[in-house]
Amino acid sequence: MASHQHLPNVVVDDDDDLVLAAAGGIRGGLMGSSQQLGGGLLVDLHASYLATSASVEASTTVFELAAASHLRMSGAYWGLCALSLIRKTNAMDINALVEWVASCQHSDSGGFGADTNHDAHILYTLSAVQILAIVDRMDAIDVKAAADYVAARQCADGSFTGDEWGERDTRFSYCAVSCLALLGRLDAIDVDAATTHVMSCMNFDGGFGCVPGGESHAGQVFTGVGALSIIDPQLRMLSEAQKRTMAAWLAERQTSKGGFNGRPEKLPDVCYSWWVLSALACLGKLHYIDGSKLRAFVLGCQNDERGGISDRPDDEADVYHTFFGIAGLSLLGLDTDVVDAVDARFALPEKVVERILLR
Repeated sequence: MASHQHLPNVVVDDDDDLVLAAAGGIRGGLMGSSQQLGGGLLVDLHASYLATSASVEASTTVFELAAASHLRMSGAYWGLCALSLIRKTNAMDINALVEWVASCQHSDSGGFGADTNHDAHILYTLSAVQILAIVDRMDAIDVKAAADYVAARQCADGSFTGDEWGERDTRFSYCAVSCLALLGRLDAIDVDAATTHVMSCMNFDGGFGCVPGGESHAGQVFTGVGALSIIDPQLRMLSEAQKRTMAAWLAERQTSKGGFNGRPEKLPDVCYSWWVLSALACLGKLHYIDGSKLRAFVLGCQNDERGGISDRPDDEADVYHTFFGIAGLSLLGLDTDVVDAVDARFALPEKVVERILLR
């Protein structure tokens, strides 16, 4: 199994079995090997698909990609990070990518837009920083200005707005904490206030909402637990009872098909292979789910003709689900021969996080 030395060392106690029973008896966990579990990841096909779909040139020449320019920065991050995890980064023109990312930084605010001439937003500022972290090119941007932009998004109650228009969401709390940690500027915000706000968004069922009292959602659990794990990898702000309740809610997201859904009664979706599994990894409770069934679900969503991974079998593949499918497989640790280890807190290759945090 892949090493996850950045994750908290949570002690598993006897009560975990009781929680699993309450979660509907979901058992299994990370067992077997890629050879025992059937067919594998179509690495070369995915590399070709990602190199085309996430490249700077394709985003201006392919209609579907040009029409999605409002997601372009995040799309570039998803594609590059997926290529990095399958050891195919050289499939992209890194110099052109870095030049484009730098061109998206606003000289007045320091934030990044989704594309050139797009408004700055904290989501795309994090994506830009993640791209530059992967290729080790933070020198291409004004780091202080970017950090100042993120810090300026914090509100008096510790929450963060996405941009100047004021929407608040735990996604933005995660973006701020992750971005500033990667920039080495976590001290630019009130970390205690940020922690208090994220904790206030945790619900009685163990999930997190976008805001206090919001509906629990697997994606929001990752943003909450991910932010808290970056602040304190040991998650000492959570009690063991809270960790077990949260892990049980996440384990209940595994469906009979093996994949996870984001909320009760919803269909499984490959992207939750990341949102659910990363939160469980941060909690030290990956054993709460059936890893072999999840792996089979993800691999069953591959396009075996053009490459890429879709949300569900036989749907159209896209960069978003391709990245999160590969990242989920990385967390399972069953395909280490073709997939590098990913850091569950930062959604970046472990080797990248090690390089940055050891500086």
